[in-house]
Amino acid sequence: MENRRLTVLAVFQHCVEAIRKGSLIKRESSKDKEFHFQDWFKRRLKDSEFNFDQGGRNSYPDFTMVEFTEGYEIKGLAYPGRDASFDSNSQVPTGLHNGRTLFYVFGRYPKSPDGNAYPVLDLVVCHGDFLNVNHEYEHQNKSVKGFGSYGDILIRNRKMYVVPTPFRLVEGVAHQQTLILPMEIEPGKGFLEVGLLKRVEAAQMVVGYSFNLQTNHLAPLKAPNPGAGKEHVFRAWRLKGSNASPVIMRVIGSAALESDNDDEKSNG
Repeated sequence: MENRRLTVLAVFQHCVEAIRKGSLIKRESSKDKEFHFQDWFKRRLKDSEFNFDQGGRNSYPDFTMVEFTEGYEIKGLAYPGRDASFDSNSQVPTGLHNGRTLFYVFGRYPKSPDGNAYPVLDLVVCHGDFLNVNHEYEHQNKSVKGFGSYGDILIRNRKMYVVPTPFRLVEGVAHQQTLILPMEIEPGKGFLEVGLLKRVEAAQMVVGYSFNLQTNHLAPLKAPNPGAGKEHVFRAWRLKGSNASPVIMRVIGSAALESDNDDEKSNG
């Protein structure tokens, strides 16, 4: 991937500069629980002067670039609060969707601000492959008929994916502005490398599941992962002049992730 084809470098720079200048998130009212951080990021896209399109409420990703095959999915996280995972209702995160390279933008903001304008506390922009490197899975909602006493109730299998955030996966990103890119991408002048991050594919992968309506038991169906043990290497970057504290992978067992995700509530 050629750097000249990446908008993310300039967009990240505009985000960091806006935070340094004190550009605040502005919500319409306390009832605005979803789009306030997205609106803040939209202003940064406008600052970058790239042409972009904004999707509808259920579109994916949230923003697509016009002249570049890139897109941005935005995740605002209230802090303190749920920031270890996020719900993905429409798609499994990935770094490539419909021919576009996808970047995820995570921004934390005060959970209980004293007004309708407040700062971005920290920011992580990461390539979607850092969250999931599988590009082949196609999300679909299916249904089954015949449920209920009269056999005329339909059960809709509408999947929700609960995904760990960079704030859970790595240490050193809190209260900083960090860009996570695949190893081969060189941001160039103006960027400082602060971490080498490796993610290793699991031995097995879930290829299906079954749910017993009488016992409410949900059971996964697993198969060997063709990419088992394969390392995917990323690097963490900051703008020069930022804090150079290191970013490292956090050691987390799969059982801990499952427990965290089951117990956490959505930000709203």
